[in-house]
Amino acid sequence: MKKTLAIFVFASALGVSALFAQSAPTGPGRGNFVQHRVNYLTTLLSLTSAQQQQATTIFTNAASAEASVHSSMAAARQSLTTAVENNDATGIEQAATTIGSLTTQTTVNQAKAQAAFYQILTPAQQTKLTQFESQNHGRMGSMGEGPRGRF
Repeated sequence: MKKTLAIFVFASALGVSALFAQSAPTGPGRGNFVQHRVNYLTTLLSLTSAQQQQATTIFTNAASAEASVHSSMAAARQSLTTAVENNDATGIEQAATTIGSLTTQTTVNQAKAQAAFYQILTPAQQTKLTQFESQNHGRMGSMGEGPRGRF
């Protein structure tokens, strides 16, 4: 039973790590990611230049916050791997708790960015975005999928 739990937790951590690897652009490419995202949303929603600037700020701040969480997540995954290799049940629980907390932080960061972006849209743009999401199951190549998988 303990071995099965350890394997499940380890596999879950690997799955989460893949999500974070895709969802938290870091380094020099982060600016390109944000710019690509803003360009895409501009094409989709006809954002004004003021909205583009606001969106760039929102998504850049979110990516910066995510980079910090991403670094901590890497350390937590390593701790989990070590605990699994050592059959350290307490270490596994601690690492899993840390990973859960960091996952919460990521969800909060992304949801706040999504909410801030949604608020800068006109009602017509909000409607268009909502319709697009419903047709495409909420997937628009975002930093990750927040509560509703928005933008």
